[in-house]
Amino acid sequence: MSTHNVWTHKGTFLLAAVGSAVGLGNLWRFPYLAGENGGGAFILVYALTIFAVGIPILIAEILLGRNSRRSPIMGMRFLTRTHSASRRWEVIGWLGGISAFLILSFYSVIAGWAIHYTWKMLTGSLTGASAETISAGFDALLASPARLTLYHTLFIIASGLIVGLGVHQGIERGLRVIMPALFVILLVVLAYGVANGDFPAAADFLLTFNIADLSLEGWLEAMGQSFFTLSLGMGAIMAYGAYMSGEVSLTRTAIAIAVVDTAVAIVAGLAIFSLVFGAGLDAAQGPGLMFVTLPLAFAEMPAGGLIGGIFFILVLGAAISSSISLIEPVAAYLVERFDLTRPQAVFAMAMATWALGLLTVISFNLWSEESVFHGLFGRSAFDLFELLTNIFMPLGGMLIALFAGWALTPSEVVKEMGTNGGWFTTWRFLVRFIAPAAVAFVFLRAIPQVGGYLLPAIGAVVIVGAFAAHRTLLTEAGQTH
Repeated sequence: MSTHNVWTHKGTFLLAAVGSAVGLGNLWRFPYLAGENGGGAFILVYALTIFAVGIPILIAEILLGRNSRRSPIMGMRFLTRTHSASRRWEVIGWLGGISAFLILSFYSVIAGWAIHYTWKMLTGSLTGASAETISAGFDALLASPARLTLYHTLFIIASGLIVGLGVHQGIERGLRVIMPALFVILLVVLAYGVANGDFPAAADFLLTFNIADLSLEGWLEAMGQSFFTLSLGMGAIMAYGAYMSGEVSLTRTAIAIAVVDTAVAIVAGLAIFSLVFGAGLDAAQGPGLMFVTLPLAFAEMPAGGLIGGIFFILVLGAAISSSISLIEPVAAYLVERFDLTRPQAVFAMAMATWALGLLTVISFNLWSEESVFHGLFGRSAFDLFELLTNIFMPLGGMLIALFAGWALTPSEVVKEMGTNGGWFTTWRFLVRFIAPAAVAFVFLRAIPQVGGYLLPAIGAVVIVGAFAAHRTLLTEAGQTH
């Protein structure tokens, strides 16, 4: 029997899923990737992949969550049993849970940087600061394990408190405050960028579509970003889908999530690049765009300290809305599997990710050079965790598409989707063939970076997934005839 509740309002799932999708990926990763890969050409590929790959898998993941009414791990166990499918498909739930656990461990460390910059901005510490001063300040932050640990701890506590209060009192109530506030703040920052920056240059940079500016690597980056921005393959959407009312349209909700997520990313890009170009700074600054280039732009503009502080509050809110979705899949599993109370489950998840996050903290300072960890894995803890999630998430997404496309019966999918027309046929084709193939490109892009010790395990999982899909297809064909 499922222990899950249902969202008290039909629109809450949309709010929760958008909260999960809108995070540092939109405000931090998207702008610097667009800056590095030619702007508008990157966005074109990104948007096309969102609608051809992201939405079909998003529908599939919500469908699995709503159909099982359980956490991703227990949900996949339930679905394999009720559909007489191979138990190997349960790996989908485990990949999602592990991905959420790993991502939160380093995500909270990076989100903690926004706490530092919110304080610096609001106190006026960076007003009029030079590029050298701001760059040195960022380096000093990374070099301090004590400060990084403090911010990491504060962020984990804030996220855990929201989820620990429960689905209705915690997650729902928190998102109803956080998400509207984020949209308002984003528009304020955009208006400030239009008034004090170079908005025409930003619009020209982001919205001029010239495919010649985009390399093959840029294409893959755009496809990867479109997949990761929707929080696919990490269990969050499946966990939230378990609380979704059966009356809500899967298709309309998925499209709305994708549209809002893409709009937020573009508006954030316009706001950020208006400030960057207005201050005469370089748009292709990579990961330092938010934490070095933007503070410099705010430092040179009127009321920059106040607006900069408001901007980093926006970053914090977006990060928290995503982090609570990362805690939920594992916490829900602990409640269902071990009969823990929600506060106990959230505490266990938060403590474990906090402890693992300490490895990311020291990977920027104490273990930034050669260390025991480097010797064992050939890279820092932060790089390893990011690499693993870049493998597990697309792999999980690919298996979600295959399971929904091949293992679930058409009648059941039609019932969940509420349609039996051309859209069902199109979705089924996309989720069976196009989406898995496209995600495989993203997945294979990470494989050359993986040490030989991981390749056999990854290969085994792929083979098992393909075998299970083939077996299910033969069963379905036999039943039809």
